[in-house]
Amino acid sequence: MTHKVPSDARRTHGQDDLQRNLTNRHIQLIAIGGAIGTGLFMGSGKTISLAGPSIVFVYAIIGVMLFFVMRAMGELLLSNLQYRSFIDFSDDLLGPWAGFFTGWTYWFCWIITGIADVIAISAYAQFWFPGVPQWAPAIACVGLLLALNLLTVKLFGEIEFWFAMIKIVAIVTLVGTGLYMVTTGFTAPTGRQASLANLWNDGGMFPHGAMGFFAGFQIAVFAFVGIELVGTTAAEAKDPERTLPRAINSIPVRIIVFYVCALLAIMAVTPWRDVVPHKSPFVELFVLAGLPAAAGIINFVVLTSAASSANSGVFSTSRMLYGLALKGDAPQAFHQLSRASVPSRGLIFSCACLLGGAFLMWVIPDLVQAFTLVTTVSAILFMFVWSLILLSYIAYRRQRPALHAASRYKMPGGIAMCWTCLAFFVGILVLLTLEADTRQALLATPAWFVLLALAYRAMRQRPAR
Repeated sequence: MTHKVPSDARRTHGQDDLQRNLTNRHIQLIAIGGAIGTGLFMGSGKTISLAGPSIVFVYAIIGVMLFFVMRAMGELLLSNLQYRSFIDFSDDLLGPWAGFFTGWTYWFCWIITGIADVIAISAYAQFWFPGVPQWAPAIACVGLLLALNLLTVKLFGEIEFWFAMIKIVAIVTLVGTGLYMVTTGFTAPTGRQASLANLWNDGGMFPHGAMGFFAGFQIAVFAFVGIELVGTTAAEAKDPERTLPRAINSIPVRIIVFYVCALLAIMAVTPWRDVVPHKSPFVELFVLAGLPAAAGIINFVVLTSAASSANSGVFSTSRMLYGLALKGDAPQAFHQLSRASVPSRGLIFSCACLLGGAFLMWVIPDLVQAFTLVTTVSAILFMFVWSLILLSYIAYRRQRPALHAASRYKMPGGIAMCWTCLAFFVGILVLLTLEADTRQALLATPAWFVLLALAYRAMRQRPAR
């Protein structure tokens, strides 16, 4: 049994349609890159200082919940290959309002995240070019990514492949270095010996109690931003029925290796009290290992990590604008593709919006303050998108039981797990009220939804499209 999608959403493959040019190799690495966010490299120092060794449980819990969100998304996308992204199935299952809110919120998510990334890139560039104005590297990065993404979607896949490889090599090297230092009994200049006992010898696994443990969720959730990107790329995968399940099913392994093992290695070598909140603990571990070039190497890694995230943002925002224009929820100019089947006008518009990061650095010279503000807003909006994916799945189970019964990629836990994940996201929002900086971002976010509601109402009152 199949079901219809809106007639204006159906297109034959050709000049007016996105092409399926991403291979399994691209999809797998895009999924890995999406699961390793900038927040892991730069935010892990602060999360360790807040939660102590219990931070490994924080990342593991968030990872488990998002794995179920991705499984729900995977079943929905494969239930009907006419679905090109979660805009399509939210529109079809929840109503036109959901497609409108999902598409524009996801677009705004990546614009905000991209602004955070260009802010981070500017901060990293100061390491090598301290005299250059902060806004210059941001403009150069956006211009380069725009030029590369205008060529072909396959080139985007290649760029993201190598960006992800750099992150993977860095984390695997860190875990290997940490393991070597622990097994050889390495002793730091401070007299501290590398040992797994460092995880529980100083105040136990929960040195700051329950409040410290819960405080870690506020920042850690941003590290997972982009994990759903594999769903956005499904429209341009050559064999989505094979590549999408493989990419999603490997998420738990990636979380264990890239988050849990990396944090365990850091805290086994550098006791959690010695981790500096505003520095990358990755750098500190390599410095302890006696690698004098560690600072420059890791600075390059985190710069490419931020560039990878910005690259993903440029890609996904242009595809969201294409999908919105296809349904009539965005200007029709964004529906036009270039000869390389790339939504070039959407790319140019999104990159112009990303340059807002340069303006923000002029308004708020404190890069750390600007970064904290935009990352919190981004995390809140991403949780909204993840929640709509779960609500779409609940509607799918009720409206299309035959499709679920025929599915070869069913979500474990079903509807009960969806409600569990939704309750978890509500809990995260409550935790964001505990700190002043995150509370300000939480209070400012509803303005976006008010703006969207007004825009949607205005569009509904227009003559029939």
